[in-house]
Amino acid sequence: MALKILVAGGFGVGKTTMVGAVSEIRPLRTEETLTAAGAGVDDLGGVERKTTTTVAMDFGRITIREGLSLYLFGTPGQDRFWFLWDELANGALGAVVLADTRRLSDCFPAVDFFERRGIPFVVAVNCFHGERRHTPAAVSAALDLEPDTPVLLCDARQRASGKQVLIDLIEHASRRHAARVLARASGSGA
Repeated sequence: MALKILVAGGFGVGKTTMVGAVSEIRPLRTEETLTAAGAGVDDLGGVERKTTTTVAMDFGRITIREGLSLYLFGTPGQDRFWFLWDELANGALGAVVLADTRRLSDCFPAVDFFERRGIPFVVAVNCFHGERRHTPAAVSAALDLEPDTPVLLCDARQRASGKQVLIDLIEHASRRHAARVLARASGSGA
């Protein structure tokens, strides 16, 4: 059995880094070099030193136990590639919305995408070295998240940190699933 998890968020937030940090296999990456053609399209504000971008997806895997694996799909961050998100989200257990507080508004499209589709998600704030830290409560308020949506602090470069984010996501998705089952049962009189 395989469980599908998406790692989404804005351009240059660390999605490829996170998938690579936690994957037990060498991740499949669809990275391409940024070119002059994208200069007027891609906003490099805050990530001026970025030289590549994901153009389709990243893929990694974590084996939980024999017969149970997590498949990780990192989504592309630029809006010109968002048409891929619908297909990638099909059958997903949940998602990690990776956020960079220097460009917090870049994760609004991912938050909106998962809220509209009812896909459980957590927001993981990628704490870059030297960047101003914000509390999870402040990030939740800034993003106008539902009260039960977890906001976590992480370092996408660190395997242990990424794994903890995935554990928190799975626990959140399990709680949401259980709540839906209970709501259906109480609505049907059972």
